[in-house]
Amino acid sequence: MASSDSASAGKKVTTLTLQSKKTRGEPITFLTGYDYATAVALDRSGIDGILVGDSLGMVVLGYDNTLPVTLEDMIHHCRAVARGARRAQLVADLPFMTYQGSPMEALRNAGSLMKKGRMDAVKLEGGRERAAAVKAIVSAGIPVMGHLGLTPQSVHQLGGWRVQGKTAAAARRLIEDALILEDAGCYAVVLEAVPAELAGLVTRRLAIPTIGIGAGAACDGQVLVVHDLLGLFDRFTPGFVKKYADLFSEMERAFTEYIGDVKERRFPAAEHCHTMDPQEYRDLVREIEMLESETGPDGNVSGRFH
Repeated sequence: MASSDSASAGKKVTTLTLQSKKTRGEPITFLTGYDYATAVALDRSGIDGILVGDSLGMVVLGYDNTLPVTLEDMIHHCRAVARGARRAQLVADLPFMTYQGSPMEALRNAGSLMKKGRMDAVKLEGGRERAAAVKAIVSAGIPVMGHLGLTPQSVHQLGGWRVQGKTAAAARRLIEDALILEDAGCYAVVLEAVPAELAGLVTRRLAIPTIGIGAGAACDGQVLVVHDLLGLFDRFTPGFVKKYADLFSEMERAFTEYIGDVKERRFPAAEHCHTMDPQEYRDLVREIEMLESETGPDGNVSGRFH
């Protein structure tokens, strides 16, 4: 059931909405979404925001990681989500190598996600090394969400899917990066796979909201990949995920039952079929029989139904 706050009552969720929630201490809710049907369901649920994440590369397109995802892929899925959601804030990931080159390149590609993808904001990964890109994008009036900790686009550099910020030195650097992103103009920061204690420190030091994924309950909000939450992704489930359903197994069961019904001719049954008026059907059969009874000069049946 949707909550009773102004967002779920129909008002568009904005950056100010999220900031107000942080101020009030009200948790912020985000989930990923990649298609029209999911976006409709998420929007009706009362979710604050939908992240069209480059995680679609893994859970929708079947890649091993997010790196192969293109800007065109993102725009395609953004458009689908934008058709289904009217109230939730829509945030799109800038995919790998669309913002790392230069601030102007980052600005152009962020603009494409906003204009062609019909998004409300963009998200990019990295800390101090992305400050110039954040400033350029924000200067054009485009809201930017940051992303620190485990940054999937840097999975090879990080040495795999590893928790980040576990040492005091690494934690200090992450806190510094968070403050740099805030100063650069980010309106929120995702903290992924960092110790809960560190996420709490960052959250208390930032004036902008933090959105956690595998970062504990002290963040201002939470986000999960919807395929993980629903049990739709069969390759693995991160340890920080709570599965609220097991839809992959349910799909397998439904598909197997369908195949069995077709093979045993249980489907389609009478209730799944369209029928003709009995008199119209009798007239049709009579006409076919008459045509098939006719023969041509060579003795062959000339009717069209032969």
